[in-house]
Amino acid sequence: MAAKAISAVKALYINSAILAARSPFFQKLFTNGMKESDESHPRIRIADSEENSLMELLRFMYSGKLTTIEPTLLLDILMGADKFEVPACMRYCTQLLISRPMTTECALLYLGHPCSILMAAEVQSLVRAAKGFLANKYKDFDKFQDELMNISLVGIEAIFSSSDLHVLCEDVVYYFLLKWARVRYYYSEEERRKVLSYRLLPLVRFSNMSCDALQKVLRCEDVDIDHEYLTKHIAEVLLHKAYPNQMEGALAANGTTCWQFAERAYDFKLVRVIAFNQPCPQVTVYMDLKRDECSRLFPSGGICSQMFHLAGHKFYLLANCKMVEQATSYSFALSLHIFDEPAGSICLDIEFAARTKPLGKFVSKYGYKNTMTGDRSQGCGDLFGMPWLTFIADDSLFIDGVLYLRADL
Repeated sequence: MAAKAISAVKALYINSAILAARSPFFQKLFTNGMKESDESHPRIRIADSEENSLMELLRFMYSGKLTTIEPTLLLDILMGADKFEVPACMRYCTQLLISRPMTTECALLYLGHPCSILMAAEVQSLVRAAKGFLANKYKDFDKFQDELMNISLVGIEAIFSSSDLHVLCEDVVYYFLLKWARVRYYYSEEERRKVLSYRLLPLVRFSNMSCDALQKVLRCEDVDIDHEYLTKHIAEVLLHKAYPNQMEGALAANGTTCWQFAERAYDFKLVRVIAFNQPCPQVTVYMDLKRDECSRLFPSGGICSQMFHLAGHKFYLLANCKMVEQATSYSFALSLHIFDEPAGSICLDIEFAARTKPLGKFVSKYGYKNTMTGDRSQGCGDLFGMPWLTFIADDSLFIDGVLYLRADL
């Protein structure tokens, strides 16, 4: 391999004792710890672009001060301090950068510059600040969906690692990341496959996807995805959801972290579905609502569940606060809705139940047998037979602050 040409040689007069005291790198350089130490005038090689940052770094090692607060140059100085092992300067640059107003451009700049593993702890506060800024700014997915297409990979990783992302459902995250990778890496199938499989898809909370979408992912034969790796990852995630205690150690060994299972701020509430085909099509749907989620329903709010399937049709549950007919009080309502337009009539046996204290078992609260024709919804406007304020304050319904609902269809 041909040696790189040296464009210029500059002599610097320094105090070796001061530099050695500030940096393990220079201590080795001046005490026979490197091959350059044998030279009468020890040399260090840098790129032309590193000259300004090196001079600032040397100035800091003498005076403890810098002459700039410009983010790009501060970041270059930070990288130089990392390279030449000057932790005091790394801390100083990090503090200056954090104290400046954060912008999208600055955050992406900070996340896009690598640091050595040994010195990474010095800049973790800056990295956390940059990630937090991006996650907070872009947490409204619908609002920034188009703008996100122009965000770099490190930014996308920061945004979609967040549990505060407000999105319709996890299915949307999966399909957006597919689209982003295909647009940004259209020029290289190999690079696109690597980025998508090993950096983007691990950001998807597969345990929170709908059954329908997850089945499509597992059946998909897209060449942009490493299917063996993806299938293994999904299996581990689903096993953790079913057996969290048993799988905790195995997932930790594979680098899987707890945020990969947390719920985001979904528009559609996650549900657990158990389906049977015999002796007739039947599903049991579990939906859990926290007390504060229920409180926010007053006076006219609603929470829709994820879609689920029964007999070829899509359904969802709606929990809402509703004015009781011929009364002046509000109550908790739960109803079943069919999403698609049925070709004919659908005969349904419906039962809604809730867990109650002290036994914590599900108790039936509503049952109805109905043939749905023109109507596309069926439910109970006062599931618990009590006014809203009484319902919210009823500790027998909220077990550890959670209302556990079950629908049998």
